[in-house]
Amino acid sequence: MPDAEDVRRIALSLPDTAEKIAWSMPTFRVGGKMFATLPEDESSVAVRCPKEERDELVLAEPEKFWIAGHEAQFAWIRVRLDALEDEGELRDILADSWRQAAPSRLLEAHPGLGLSTGR
Repeated sequence: MPDAEDVRRIALSLPDTAEKIAWSMPTFRVGGKMFATLPEDESSVAVRCPKEERDELVLAEPEKFWIAGHEAQFAWIRVRLDALEDEGELRDILADSWRQAAPSRLLEAHPGLGLSTGR
């Protein structure tokens, strides 16, 4: 089962990623844009997710995904770390979120990164 340290290690392994504390929690950014946070007790990770896909994910796997009330108007979703199959699934989720925040120069330099999730 992946944990907060796995989130940190994987997120920081993505190109041009930096960690910054904001709202008293670790956030991970690419090109100055957040793509992941480790909220509250670090039992979940918040990642970018297009609004049109969020509801489908929550309905399909409610034990894994949910939308925090204060994030409902934004394109973010929460992922319960203890519900993930393995570190590979966490890597796919983080890479997908990274793609949504990364500047085009990085997307062009890493064209396959984050495309294996099907999301």
